[in-house]
Amino acid sequence: MTQAVNTTDATARAGAALAAFIQREKRLWVITGAGVSTDSGIPDYRDANGQWKRSAPVQHNDFMTSEAVRRRYWARALSGFKAMREAPVSGAHRALAELEAMGYIEQLVTQNVDRLHQRAGSRRVIDLHGRADTVSCMACGYRMMRYALHAEMARDNPDFAVLDAAQGPDGDADLELDFSTFRVFDCRRCGGIFKPDVVYYGDVVPRARRDAAREGLARANAALAVGTSLMVFSGYRFFRDAHARGKPLASLSLGVTRADALLTEKWCAPLTPVLEQAVYHLKSAAGAA
Repeated sequence: MTQAVNTTDATARAGAALAAFIQREKRLWVITGAGVSTDSGIPDYRDANGQWKRSAPVQHNDFMTSEAVRRRYWARALSGFKAMREAPVSGAHRALAELEAMGYIEQLVTQNVDRLHQRAGSRRVIDLHGRADTVSCMACGYRMMRYALHAEMARDNPDFAVLDAAQGPDGDADLELDFSTFRVFDCRRCGGIFKPDVVYYGDVVPRARRDAAREGLARANAALAVGTSLMVFSGYRFFRDAHARGKPLASLSLGVTRADALLTEKWCAPLTPVLEQAVYHLKSAAGAA
């Protein structure tokens, strides 16, 4: 028997309303953001008003052209990425995987790079901004797992490898010191620059991913944003396109979104309990049918 989720009245009402939206629309195109992973202990970049909580993330051109930027990035990552790699799946991730298994999610597009949706059991996932657990040489294309690259850098930089700092978003860490002695590990095949397989600010989402996301949106009856402000255009563009097609749009988050004026439904509420309530209501309805 499906068990009710302990929650407040307001959250219960939001969960019931979300369930009604899902049951009515049947096939959803879902886009997720950092808010889905905050319950996993991974910090986000923006506050409830969509403003930066901290310095903006590294820019693609800066990473590619400045060795000093790469030294700072990789030195901080030695401390920060371990926590991201070990982050547990959240209740929000599990609830979205359940909704997919129940047939309600046509396509899930995530702006996160932590692969937690896949670990939770979601299968129809497009990693819009890439994945942080692999790295590629920007010259020859050689690819390797990021933990292996970190192991090489830790051996070359033992003093940095033992440093501890508060975790930041996307495997970063709040570490500020002299990074000039940090040795960056470059590609042994060609000497090229290793970069995580992530779309940095100033870079472009690969066309194949954009096209796959659009195709999923075309198949869906409605779009739902979960844990994202949609401030980044690479995600917002899909809601703008869905609105132009006349599809119902909904959002579950803790604050404002760039698409607020386009939304059919909006719930400002904690993600995990609302999603769990929605799953409970949908399962109860299915059991009663």
